[in-house]
Amino acid sequence: MKKLLTMVVLGAAATAAQAQEVKGNGDAAKDKVAMCIGCHGIPGYRASFPEIYEVPLLGGQSAKYIENALKAYQKGERKHPTMRGIAATLTEQDIANVAAYYSQQKAGTQNNSLK
Repeated sequence: MKKLLTMVVLGAAATAAQAQEVKGNGDAAKDKVAMCIGCHGIPGYRASFPEIYEVPLLGGQSAKYIENALKAYQKGERKHPTMRGIAATLTEQDIANVAAYYSQQKAGTQNNSLK
């Protein structure tokens, strides 16, 4: 019984360590951020669904802020239906990569060049 308990505890610790080790790679996000540019890459863009909403430019936002926002959309804590649908398709690694990408951009911009 002690061995089983030890294995469970070690397994849980390893899983927690892996969850904390997700590092963002901005270069790896280029395919994912391509879908963001249509709204977040247009200065002054306003979406009209579900209500009129000024879409922010994401460049220069902190990685932590972007990660938290995307996770809140996934959980339904943020209610915009389009963003919730997009966030639902992202993995933890995708979120970290997208957050790293935008945090490396110039503040208030969206890099449309995606080299």
